[in-house]
Amino acid sequence: VQLVEAGGGLVQAGGSLRLSCAASGRMNSIDVMGWFRQVPGEQREPLAAITRGGIINYADSVKGRFTISRDNAKNTVYLRMNSLKPEDTAIYYCNAVGAATGYAYWGRGTLVTVSS
Repeated sequence: VQLVEAGGGLVQAGGSLRLSCAASGRMNSIDVMGWFRQVPGEQREPLAAITRGGIINYADSVKGRFTISRDNAKNTVYLRMNSLKPEDTAIYYCNAVGAATGYAYWGRGTLVTVSS
């Protein structure tokens, strides 16, 4: 499974961005897909996850501001980010988990920078 993120960039505080993650490969082996972020020198932080059936979970830090969605036909997962804050600045990574193995696949990440 290969994951490619897109949509990062520079945005002012209060603005919005939509990230996308295009997946390819053995997608029928994947159930959960999600988004994480990481600031250099810190641990990778889970943000949101969505199952193939549409069950969603959010981290408290982004609940109400970020929305995850998934298009199974396009093998793509999205992260809509609203009301962005400077502390949202990070590299954002897409994640997919094998349903049978629990193996985690990762994209290379996309940088989001929020200016104050």
